[in-house]
Amino acid sequence: MALVTTTEMFKKAYDGGYAIGAFNVNNMEIVQAITEAAAELKSPVILQASAGARKYANSVYLKKLVEAAVELYPEIPIALHLDHGADFNVCKECVDGGFTSVMIDYSSHSFEENIEESRRVAEYAHEHGVVVEAELGTLAGIEDAVKVDADKAMFTDPDEVEEFVRRTGVDSLAIAIGTSHGAYKFKPGTDPKLRFDVLEEVARRLPGFPIVLHGSSSVPQEYVKIINAHGGALKDAIGVPEDQLRKAAAGAVCKINIDSDLRLGMTAGIREHFVAHPDHFDPRQYIGDGRKYVKDIVAHKITMVLGSDGKA
Repeated sequence: MALVTTTEMFKKAYDGGYAIGAFNVNNMEIVQAITEAAAELKSPVILQASAGARKYANSVYLKKLVEAAVELYPEIPIALHLDHGADFNVCKECVDGGFTSVMIDYSSHSFEENIEESRRVAEYAHEHGVVVEAELGTLAGIEDAVKVDADKAMFTDPDEVEEFVRRTGVDSLAIAIGTSHGAYKFKPGTDPKLRFDVLEEVARRLPGFPIVLHGSSSVPQEYVKIINAHGGALKDAIGVPEDQLRKAAAGAVCKINIDSDLRLGMTAGIREHFVAHPDHFDPRQYIGDGRKYVKDIVAHKITMVLGSDGKA
C-alpha cells in the first residue's frame, strides 16, 4: 500500500464514531514507535510534520522515513500530513514533495484573507490529488513556529463555518473549542472543559464534514513525574482531559493532533535511562528507551481516546 489521503479515513471515522490520531514526527524513532503501535492495533494513522520538524530533519528525510513505515506495514493506511503550513508556498512545496495532506493555517489573518489563501491551497492541492485542512479560530499556546498568547485566542464562530468551507473547498476544518498547544495548556486549579456547544453547532451546520482538534495532548502525569524524578523541572504541565477528547471523537471530530505527549514520553525514557546507566553513551540505548514510552503512549491513545483500534 502506498501513502494515502485522509478522505476515506475520515469518512469511516465520522460514520464509526472514532477519530484518527495525527501524531507529529521528528525522527526515525518516533516514526517507528507510532507505526509499530498502529500496526499492532490495526489502526489507521496520520504522521504529520510541523515547520520545526521539517527544519530539524528535512522534509525529504521525513518522507523517506514514513515511506519505510508504509513498506513495513502495508496492512494499515498511513497518511503524511503537513501541520500548520504558514502560506501557499509552504503548502505547495509539500504537495510537490509527496505529502498526501496539507494544512494551511491562515487563522491569524482576517476572515477574507484566510478564505483566499485557503482557497488557493485547496485548488492547487486538489489538482495534485492532495487533501487540505484549514483552521477557523485561534488556539493559544506554543508549538514550534506557532505562538499565540492566551488573550488573543479565539473560539471558532459557528456562523462563519458554512461560508468558509463553501468558498474555500477545503476537505476538513480545524476549530478552536478550548484545546491549546504545548504542555502548559491550563493553569493549576482550573477545571479544563472543551466547548462542546461550539463543536455541536459546527457539526449541525456542516453535517458529515470532518472536524479537527489541534493542541490535544493530555500531558500524562506519570511521564511528567518520571521526568521530574530524574532531573527535569516541568512545573504545572496540564493537558486536555482524555474523557473529553473521547467524547469529541465520538462526534464530528475525525482527526486529533497529538505532539507534546510524545515529547514527554521520549524525554522520560531518556532521562530515566541516563540516571540508571550513567556509563552509557550509545544513543541506541537511551533513545530506544524513549521510543518504548512513545509507543506505549500511542497505543494508549488509539485504544482509550481515539477508538481507532481494529479500524484499518
